[in-house]
Amino acid sequence: MEWQAKWEEPLQSYLQRFDGLLGDARTRRTFQESIKGILAAGTLICQRIAACSGELSRAKDGAQRILRLATGESTKRSQVDAEHLTEQLREVAVEQLAQAPEDELWLIADSSDLRKPYAQEMPALMQVRDLEGHLVPGYRTLNVLGVTPGRRGILYHRLFSSEEPGFVSEPAEVQLALSTVSQAIEPLRKGKYITWILDSGFDDIAVWRTIWEDQDHVVSRVYHTDRLVEFQDRTGTWQQGDIAQACSHLRPGARAETSLEVQRGKQARPKKQPVVAELAACPLRLTYWSNVRRPGGKGKLVTKRVWLVQVQILGTNWEPWLLLTDWPVEDEQQAVRIFAMYRQRWAVEDSFKVTKECLGWEEVQVLDLRGIRTLVAMAWVVAGFLYQLGVTLEWAEVQLLAKLGGWVPHKDRRPGKITLMRGLRRLLDMLATQAILSDAAAQPGGLPPKIKALLQGWLPPPPEF
Repeated sequence: MEWQAKWEEPLQSYLQRFDGLLGDARTRRTFQESIKGILAAGTLICQRIAACSGELSRAKDGAQRILRLATGESTKRSQVDAEHLTEQLREVAVEQLAQAPEDELWLIADSSDLRKPYAQEMPALMQVRDLEGHLVPGYRTLNVLGVTPGRRGILYHRLFSSEEPGFVSEPAEVQLALSTVSQAIEPLRKGKYITWILDSGFDDIAVWRTIWEDQDHVVSRVYHTDRLVEFQDRTGTWQQGDIAQACSHLRPGARAETSLEVQRGKQARPKKQPVVAELAACPLRLTYWSNVRRPGGKGKLVTKRVWLVQVQILGTNWEPWLLLTDWPVEDEQQAVRIFAMYRQRWAVEDSFKVTKECLGWEEVQVLDLRGIRTLVAMAWVVAGFLYQLGVTLEWAEVQLLAKLGGWVPHKDRRPGKITLMRGLRRLLDMLATQAILSDAAAQPGGLPPKIKALLQGWLPPPPEF
């Protein structure tokens, strides 16, 4: 029996989108094999990536080829760097999102830290916070996903450090992300309503101003409750005060059910379970200068009608979420819609977490800032492929990956992202195994007898050169 296991499509088809950045055949092969290695190894350590690649594992300098690719030493005729890779990801994402039949597009921004607590020699390390809130060395990343019910795409990624030469400020980095994504999605504006869904790290009037200037919408979690506003009390009278004061005039709106990882009652630890969210809202007037944090004066004074929405997760000790939005919230249906939007942000944060943990961002070990950026961007190239494979369990591809990862189908037990990644890695391990066995079979004497016996007559195809 001849062993003909292959899995070139759809990964090969996906990677062809990056061929225009690759100036020669050797660079193309190294890039493609590096992407496969990152998928299979779940790390950005070059040696492990090479070990999980069929071609690079056979080469004496496989890890060095990846390192030279990332740092630009071997890519003089190519454009393999973080900027060009993410630009291509953005083009792919816009094409995918344009095919979505829905008239809504949600843009979800995330600021995520890449922590290197034990690093000393890596370049331009800044101070970031670990999961316990302590300051440790690392870098910061800014990422934006475009999301529709059936599609998601990577619209922006940038790794930066406040210690690198030429750094301006984090607000400037955010404005760069906003302008870059806004320009990229211009072809989508005609047929879709666009909403930016932001966490409390983007509670910044300059951020909202820029979004509103593009005629897009905002759903943002509020951090600064001392922000001065006008709010409408329950009698309909407008009063001056801050957001904290406005909370006492919220009008009960609706209840919504969802599933969150929470700790309730006497539970020893948090777990994912059904919860009920109680919603309340009131209108606000937000006044700001149009040129806030821009050169050239204050500009014009603008007053924007917005809504404050409070989300209380019942049965937990969580503090209420406060959401600010320019979408109207005048009835129960509209309140539930805003909650659903922000709840989607939590689901996408899970995707960020999986991309970060399952692809090993924080394991990167390169003494060159360009190399670090390129390897992390390559992890996003891998994430883009995963997003195209499927986003819901109803997709046949996702179900098969889940089964390969050890999932047993059950109506009340859905596979997690780690299970899906385990299944995908089993596929890629098969390819790497095939390549190594093919090379060994082509050597004088062929496969060792005991290995051949284990294969029970299955023979790998001849190696490709």
